[in-house]
Amino acid sequence: MDVMPLLLLVAGSAVVAAAARRTPVPAPLLLVAAGLAVSYVPGVPGYTLDPHVVLPLVLPPLLYTSAADSSYLDLRAQLRPVALLSVGYVLFATFAVGWAAYMIVPDLPLTAALVLGAVVAPPDAVAATAVARRVGLPSRITTILQGESLVNDATAITAYRVALAAAVGEGTTWAGGIGEFLLAAVGGVGFGLVLMVPIHWLRTHLKEALLQNTLSLLIPFVAYAAAEQVHASGVLAVVTVALYLGHRAWEVDFATRLQEEAVWKMVAFVLESAVFALIGLQLPVILKGLGEYEGGRAAWYAIAVFLVVVVSRFVWVYPATFLPRRLWARIREREDNPTWKAPFVIAWAGMRGVVSLAIAFSIPLTVHGGGPFPERNLILFLTFTTVIGTLVLQGLTLPSLVRLLKLPGRDAQAETLAEANAQAQASRAAERRLADLLSDERNVLPGPLADRLRSVLERRRNAVWERLGQVNPLTGETVDDAYRRLSREMIGAEREVFVKLRDARHIDDEMLRTLLRRLDLEEAAAYREAV
Repeated sequence: MDVMPLLLLVAGSAVVAAAARRTPVPAPLLLVAAGLAVSYVPGVPGYTLDPHVVLPLVLPPLLYTSAADSSYLDLRAQLRPVALLSVGYVLFATFAVGWAAYMIVPDLPLTAALVLGAVVAPPDAVAATAVARRVGLPSRITTILQGESLVNDATAITAYRVALAAAVGEGTTWAGGIGEFLLAAVGGVGFGLVLMVPIHWLRTHLKEALLQNTLSLLIPFVAYAAAEQVHASGVLAVVTVALYLGHRAWEVDFATRLQEEAVWKMVAFVLESAVFALIGLQLPVILKGLGEYEGGRAAWYAIAVFLVVVVSRFVWVYPATFLPRRLWARIREREDNPTWKAPFVIAWAGMRGVVSLAIAFSIPLTVHGGGPFPERNLILFLTFTTVIGTLVLQGLTLPSLVRLLKLPGRDAQAETLAEANAQAQASRAAERRLADLLSDERNVLPGPLADRLRSVLERRRNAVWERLGQVNPLTGETVDDAYRRLSREMIGAEREVFVKLRDARHIDDEMLRTLLRRLDLEEAAAYREAV
């Protein structure tokens, strides 16, 4: 097996993603553009997006890290709009796009058109949340988009399986399709509920951070594979487990949390970068098999399907936002009256991504009886153009749209005040606990050490308030920024001494690593107090 193409893909996509952080262009868009440009460079290996790799090996960890970082409480509070988008909209888009493609493309059977509809129905999890966070959308909109993207893949994959069964001639009925959908949904959530408690118990009882993080890396794959074995939704199983573990992450050992955060950030960065680069790299593969549809006809079909995808989301989002308020007084009493702006942004943030392409590539070459799958190559092309079109047009214009609509962003000062209040309450509780402990003769400490414990609490309590203070007129730093910088300078001076002592053979490398790790933890603690 030649691993060089894989290494080139990972290294190249990581470089482009890192460069994107220095530009106003979101990383997913720049990666796709780079993939498109590189795909025709002579000597670049041919990359084929294999659904047998993407769906079971790439999708689960991306879903897991996104769900674990989500707020279970916020998602529960937005359950209605999330469900309407992740289930209702995906099914609506499947039929709307499928019927439109059936009417537009001659000789395209309705069953094959519905396969295309299911393929392009789900917006992408990574693209939507990456853009939403970068442009500073209100937290409610970000929660809705993130919640939709966590669940909609399950709906789309199930709808695809039902439509595919009809297209290849397996024979399916409406009752059978609804039954398969319910099995996938209930089974996926059920698997997640069964797995989450024993997995969390293991995470809290394993004593080695290395073992705990090994378990963490295995969780999404185990949950996905176990559910898929019985034709339940692996996506819902992963999301259910991840939401529970993320909600109870505070019960896990601190060393595990620190290590786990770093590990998953790296995994997510590598996978997200690689999959978006892969989207662009698929262009030669798709165009090669387009055949009779090359040229103007293919371009017309692509534009038409893209427009139907974009418009259908508006057609669904606005009624789904305002109709429930008109029909149920309880919703009107419980929720603020929305304006037209928030639904517009939600409707425009419907970028498609790698899951759509992976599903499309999994379409079989033949139907039952040995004949070719009708218009398979055209479906691949229309999926690709829809993904590229939504990523480029909607992804590039979303930041400008948010600025134009002047949506209220997150209130940084209010959040800092809430954080300061929470820290003050926690510090008072810690001070009371410290006083109780020091009153016990078994816990007697020398005065300087007891004072040090108290000063740590005081520093932690004051750090948040200092963020609201004035800046230094000479440096432009807040008191908090200056504290963090001086802490790094002091720790850096200690680190240099330790290295010099190792080089002079006064201490060995093992002791150096121990001392450096202690400094690293102190530096991390100082940074976290300030952030």
